[in-house]
Amino acid sequence: MSAVRAYLLRKTGVTLATEEGVVIKLGDTTTAWVKTKKSAACESCASRSSCNTMGGSNDMEVESVNTAGAKKGDRVVLSFKSSSLLKATFLLYVFPVLCMLAGAIVGQESAPHFGFGPSGFSAIIGFLCFFVSILFVKIKGNKLAEKKDYRPEIIRIKKQVGG
Repeated sequence: MSAVRAYLLRKTGVTLATEEGVVIKLGDTTTAWVKTKKSAACESCASRSSCNTMGGSNDMEVESVNTAGAKKGDRVVLSFKSSSLLKATFLLYVFPVLCMLAGAIVGQESAPHFGFGPSGFSAIIGFLCFFVSILFVKIKGNKLAEKKDYRPEIIRIKKQVGG
């Protein structure tokens, strides 16, 4: 990582989650596919749809922004902005539960107006809101995966091929 970039990250308070991997192929001019180990952070990543698990193992391929200019075979360090990771985690885990709760409360309160029992109607509306929120998360996740802030980035080459 360049000294200027490291300085800016410290000044802005941005922290990075990092993983190591090996470049297995180059994508277009700005991307590279990196073989890495699946971690707990993968579950909340907005770019998880651009990752491919290899067989049944913990190895996976992830498409990354290649800012370091890595070549095939290079051992690299991938980074993810922690703030983006936290936003994606909230969207994936907390948002659907909040929607389900809000739906259940709305169902409970509005059941008498529709002539239904409060328990059943709150369950129906709660689960309806939950499933709508899952659809929203899927659509929003695909849009976030296109943004650079939500994609892994190669920030450093640890060991170059033949080096």
